[in-house]
Amino acid sequence: MQKEYLTQSYDFTLPDELIATHPASPRDHAKLLVYDRKTDTITHTYFYDFEKFIPKDCALIFNDTKVIKARLFGLKPSGGKLELLINRALNAHDINVYIRGKVKIGTLIVFDENLNARVTKLNEDGSREVNFYKDEVLLRFEDILPIIDIIGHIPLPPYIQRKDNKEDENEYQTVFAREEGAVAAPTASLHFTKEQHDRVCQNFKHAYVTLHVGSGTFKPVDVEIITQHPMHSEYYDISNAAKKLLDSTTPILSIGTTSTRTIEFYDKHGKVQRGEANLFLHPNNKPSRVNHLLTNFHLPKSTLLMLVASFVGLEKTQELYAEAIKEKYRFYSYGDAMLLIN
Repeated sequence: MQKEYLTQSYDFTLPDELIATHPASPRDHAKLLVYDRKTDTITHTYFYDFEKFIPKDCALIFNDTKVIKARLFGLKPSGGKLELLINRALNAHDINVYIRGKVKIGTLIVFDENLNARVTKLNEDGSREVNFYKDEVLLRFEDILPIIDIIGHIPLPPYIQRKDNKEDENEYQTVFAREEGAVAAPTASLHFTKEQHDRVCQNFKHAYVTLHVGSGTFKPVDVEIITQHPMHSEYYDISNAAKKLLDSTTPILSIGTTSTRTIEFYDKHGKVQRGEANLFLHPNNKPSRVNHLLTNFHLPKSTLLMLVASFVGLEKTQELYAEAIKEKYRFYSYGDAMLLIN
């Protein structure tokens, strides 16, 4: 069995102090590791110098999804406390969630603002399905959003072991977030200040796609062979401007793994502009349309780490991560960034 297929090949030890629990301030003062594949060279810099390394004549694709306040705290009628994390809308009324606490089909969960949820299905993967009501009226997903914006909490990733605060409402959101629906941020984009984003967009072709990032993005691969991993599915939408760029020969710099999954699913699956994407990129399923990648540093044994390896190979990925650890880069959602260029 080739090493690239073995989940264990994507494991590494990360010192706890390198797990970022707060963002860099200002955003663009995060560190940036630049790897040039043509010259096989590494440059250590800061994100405010990002533009200097953007290859000429390429277009940037951003994910404009917006994180919702998906973590809710409620009560059963008996008074028992429950925590509910919205994962994704399956349709207008059926919402896939995770619930911390014991529930069964029919369990009613009571929240503030007269919002209730009733459990309709228990899934084998540990997730649940619920319908939301306000004053006994069944709500559509879009009707829930303004209510949870009042009572909900920012769904910080599980490895950020603290409660969310007011700062996170701004910091765990990109400056160009627009389409509500994600429960995890497209983290490579968190490094952009508004001024830097505006400047980059003035100087380079660019467009936006939407991928509503689900909590499955954090799920580690727990099978021995990576191709046996059931890849999670997320809703995506390709704007007309993005479609025009993707259908051209313009080199693409993808801003983040979420944009990459969207672009590559579009390119590999019939160029359909919207739907459900469940593409798993790894060294034996390489990107076909994205040329350059901006990304953060990811969890061991994660599909995101395997996506990085699809660009530069397993051994180079291991080398880059070892270098980042040696140079004390900060890891994960609030951590530092890496730019892979040809």
